[in-house]
Amino acid sequence: MKKTDFSENAPGKVIRTLQNYLAFVPAPLPPDILWSNKLLSALSRADRSLARLAEVGNAFPVPHVVVRPFIRKEAVLSSQIEGTRTSFQELLSYEAGQLSLFGDLEDIKEVHNYVKAIDHGLERLETLPLSIRLIREIHAILMEGVRGELMTPGEVRRSQNWIGRPGATLDSARYVPPPVEEMHACLSALERFIHADSELPPLIQIGLIHYQFEAIHPFLDGNGRVGRLLVTFLLVAWGLLSQPLLYLSNFIEANRQEYYDRLLAVSQHGEWEAWLLFFLNGVDSQARDASQRVIRLQDLRLEYRKMFARERTRAKLEQLVDYLIGVPITSISQAQENLEIGSFTTVQRHIAKLEVLGIVREVTGKGRNRIYRADQILKILEGRSSH
Repeated sequence: MKKTDFSENAPGKVIRTLQNYLAFVPAPLPPDILWSNKLLSALSRADRSLARLAEVGNAFPVPHVVVRPFIRKEAVLSSQIEGTRTSFQELLSYEAGQLSLFGDLEDIKEVHNYVKAIDHGLERLETLPLSIRLIREIHAILMEGVRGELMTPGEVRRSQNWIGRPGATLDSARYVPPPVEEMHACLSALERFIHADSELPPLIQIGLIHYQFEAIHPFLDGNGRVGRLLVTFLLVAWGLLSQPLLYLSNFIEANRQEYYDRLLAVSQHGEWEAWLLFFLNGVDSQARDASQRVIRLQDLRLEYRKMFARERTRAKLEQLVDYLIGVPITSISQAQENLEIGSFTTVQRHIAKLEVLGIVREVTGKGRNRIYRADQILKILEGRSSH
């Protein structure tokens, strides 16, 4: 990192530490934002798409069911940005109890931690404001028992970190976040901004907070995942969404280099507009994508319910389909555990009926510990967006 990389518009200062390396200390939020027509237009689009997603999510007859696969899909995509190779179906198979069926268990554990971190954060937000304390709790769950475990889970860093190519040193790093003492001051200022009354539109605030968190880089590992989770938690905590259905990892993964470049350009040159446009476009794109998937799941749900119209056990089959929307890969024992529709044998009989109707198929080919997959539901959750 060179001092000349940072212009006079940089929203912070480059300092030389006692150890004689350069680091960037971001100034407290909010910056002065120039409200161009382009930015206002992007904000308006993102707000509309988010409001539509909130409406679609709330209209789904069993909203908590549809949230479950979205959380798992985000866990997979966010972890893939950090280098894991677990797929959505591998995670679902792992949760169905088939630990050895697919994939790298180390990777799957990392992704599963992400699911637990989201669930924990959403539950805590009901009683606790979003705070550095909660962020540390989330980090502890993310890093528990996986590769980053040596990187002090749940603790902000006590040493300097940096961002750069593999093998980069403090001197050759692309970006060096604030040293430990300044980092603590930056985190306190960020927490104050999160809780302060502001006249800025909420989506703009969230875009600023995400940048600031990444610029502070308070953990030795896991900053990217925590920073992406912050967006979802703020959307729910501030009432923009009642269900956590919007996640940016898909958009960030598809535009990864631009994402890193936009963040760095804020630090180096104060290019807030370009970053906020990128962020708002991501919100707009992912909100429209999520709305479309929820609508398609509802259409499929109604289609299945018509198929059961003459079935004596219609109510039980409908319950099972709602369960499958949340858990499209399942074992009979997992389904029985989560549904109150009878014994193992009863659930087995209902699943056999769904198999005859072509709604699920068995994928292990085994006589025991069988796993069933709802292909049409998976296709909606995993398929390319068509908007």
